[in-house]
Amino acid sequence: MRRRTLLGWGLGLAAAFGAAGQPAVASGSAAGFSFAGIDGAEIALADFAGRPVLVVNTASRCGFVNQFGGLQAVYDRYRGRGLTVIGVPSNSSRQELATEAAVKDFCEVNFAIDFPIAQITDVTGAAAHHPFYAWARAQGAGPRWNFHKILLDGEGRIVGAYGAMTAPDAPKVIAAIEALLPAG
Repeated sequence: MRRRTLLGWGLGLAAAFGAAGQPAVASGSAAGFSFAGIDGAEIALADFAGRPVLVVNTASRCGFVNQFGGLQAVYDRYRGRGLTVIGVPSNSSRQELATEAAVKDFCEVNFAIDFPIAQITDVTGAAAHHPFYAWARAQGAGPRWNFHKILLDGEGRIVGAYGAMTAPDAPKVIAAIEALLPAG
């Protein structure tokens, strides 16, 4: 009896807080998820409520690395109207630098990145346990490769997912972003 009680209590806590100690999120919204920032500060999606967010898993040694420039350009173009871009470095494809400091330096020196960047996070494969990416996979929007872009509306719902072959400034990405922003 005691084992069942402890098991039930443990499962209840796991359901309430998810695998990474984060609160469970309603299936339709990412608003309760957060990432550890590359500088150690939390990047909470709830902080961007009411504004669209483009979450992109990145890799510094990937053939699509020049998309960093496109991501920064999109961020520069639309941040004044509310868009946030969040870069999530990942070594899932074995193409990321070894440390957060190296990733940060690479992004700043080579692309003048100033949008929020998370710590290195596995996004695919057996080691991919981040709750945001588990949720995105369950929604059919999980990444298969680097530079996979997930566009969230102001309520935290997925409104678009774009693979590495789609540039950040591709017409369909820009149209989806503009549809979420106030006129301006």
